[in-house]
Amino acid sequence: MTTATMSSPPKVRLTQNLIDGKWSDAGSRATFDTFGPATGEVVAKVASSDKTDVDAAVKAARAALECGPWSKMSARDRGKLLFKLAELVERNADELASLEVLNNGKPIGEVKGADIPLVVETFRYFGGWADKITGDTIPVDRSMGDFFCYTKREPVGVCGQIIPWNFPMLMAAWKWGPALACGNTVILKPAEQTPLTALRLGELAMEAGFPPGVINIVNGFGETAGDALVKHPGVDKIAFTGEYKTAQIIMRNAADTLKRLTFELGGKSPSVIFADADMDLAVRGSMAGIFFNQGEVCCAGSRVFVEESVHDEFVGKFKVAAEKRRLGDPYDVKTHQGAQVSKEQFDKVLKYIDIGKNEDKATCVTGGERFGDKGWFIKPTIFTGVRNDMRIAQEEIFGPVAAVLKFKDLHDVVKQANTTIYGLAAAVWTRDITKAFAVADGVRAGTVWVNCYNTFDPAAPFGGYKFSGQGRENGKDALSAYSEVKTVWVNLGKR
Repeated sequence: MTTATMSSPPKVRLTQNLIDGKWSDAGSRATFDTFGPATGEVVAKVASSDKTDVDAAVKAARAALECGPWSKMSARDRGKLLFKLAELVERNADELASLEVLNNGKPIGEVKGADIPLVVETFRYFGGWADKITGDTIPVDRSMGDFFCYTKREPVGVCGQIIPWNFPMLMAAWKWGPALACGNTVILKPAEQTPLTALRLGELAMEAGFPPGVINIVNGFGETAGDALVKHPGVDKIAFTGEYKTAQIIMRNAADTLKRLTFELGGKSPSVIFADADMDLAVRGSMAGIFFNQGEVCCAGSRVFVEESVHDEFVGKFKVAAEKRRLGDPYDVKTHQGAQVSKEQFDKVLKYIDIGKNEDKATCVTGGERFGDKGWFIKPTIFTGVRNDMRIAQEEIFGPVAAVLKFKDLHDVVKQANTTIYGLAAAVWTRDITKAFAVADGVRAGTVWVNCYNTFDPAAPFGGYKFSGQGRENGKDALSAYSEVKTVWVNLGKR
C-alpha cells in the first residue's frame, strides 16, 4: 500500500440553504464546520438550520406544489427538466467530482467511474418516466348501474428527504428522480458531513429551470433540521437513508402526522463462495464488495462465507489482493481507497477492529490499523476465525473490514446468511446454476448478485428486508412511494 502527495482541493462557493430558489443563511446565522477527510482539516462553514428554516422551506415547497408553475406544468415538461439536469451534471462532472472527493474522501476514480455516471442515468431514467405514470380503467360490476371506473396517480405532496454521507450526489439523485417525476416538491437535508455537492446540484437544478420552491435544501443536523422536517405537519412524506436506529426515531416522531415513510437502511450482507467458484473472480468480487468506497456502503459484503475445502486458498488470495490496494491522495487516479468520511466514523471502525482482535478473538490476517499520520485512512482489514454470533459478524461496521466465515454446505450457509437482523443484499459465487438459484431463493435480501457485486442501474429496484428498510429506491417500484392512487367512479346512468 502506497500513498501520494495531496492535490490542491477545489474552491468551495456554496454554503447556504436553498429555499424558494434563493440562497440564504440560516435564520439564526449559525454555521457548522465541514471537513476534508483526507486531511482532517475544515474546508467550509455551512449554514446550520433549525425549525425556522425548515418552516420556510415547507412553505415554499407547498406554494410551488399548489400554486406555482410546477402545479400547472405538464408531465412531459417535468421530464425535460430532469433531462436538462442530467445534461448539466455531465457538463460539470469534473467540478462535481472534485467537490465530492474534497468533502467525502473517496477516490476520484470511483467518483468519475461510478457515482457521476449513475447520477446522470438516474435523472435520465426518471425523466423518461415522468409522462408514463398512468392509471387504469377498471371493469367494475354493472349490476347496480352503468359505471366508468378509473384510477389516476397524483403526487404525495411535499417530500422531506434525508440522505447519508457515503454517496452524497447519488443519494440526492435517487431521492429527487422519482419524487420530481411524480410531480412532488422536495426538501433535501444532506448529511452534515457532506453537504457540498448537494448544494451544487441544487444550483444546477435552478439553472436547468426548476421553478422556485420545487427543490429546497436545508443544511444542518439530524437533531435540529432533520427532526423539524420529520415533525412538520406540512410535510407529507419522509424518505430516509441511513441507520436503522435513526429510522426508528423517525417512525415514532412521524406518528402524530401519519406521514408516508420509506427507508433504505443498513446491512450485513453475506457473500457466499462455493468450492466450485472461479476463485480469482470471487476474490475480485469480494474486494469490491467490502473495500469499495472505503467499506462505507450499506450493502457491503462484510460477511464472506467460504466453503471449508477452499477457505485457506481463498483467504491467501484475498489477503494478497487487499495488501496491493493503494491508499492515499484521493485526487490521484491511481488511488484505490480514500479516507473514512469523518473522525467519528474513523474511530468507530478502529473500535470494531479492536473488538474483533480482543473481545471476539478473531484473527486479523491483514490491516487492522490506521494508514499514514494525516487524515482518516484505515488499512483494508480481513478477519478469519469468525463465528456468525460475533459482534464483528452481526453489527454494521461501515468500514473496510471483512469477516471471513467457514460453511459446510448449502443448507448451512443459507441458514447462517439469514441469521442477522438485516436483509439488504447478498452474493453467491459458483459455477453451479442450481446452487446459485438456491441461494438467491433462500436468502432474505432485497438484492442478490450472482458472480458479481455492486452492480447497479436506476431501472433496478434497490432496498431491503427486515431492518434493512421499507420500500424500494429506483425502478418502477420507486414511483409508488411518491404517488397516491385516486379511484374515480362515473355514473353513466342506466342503459
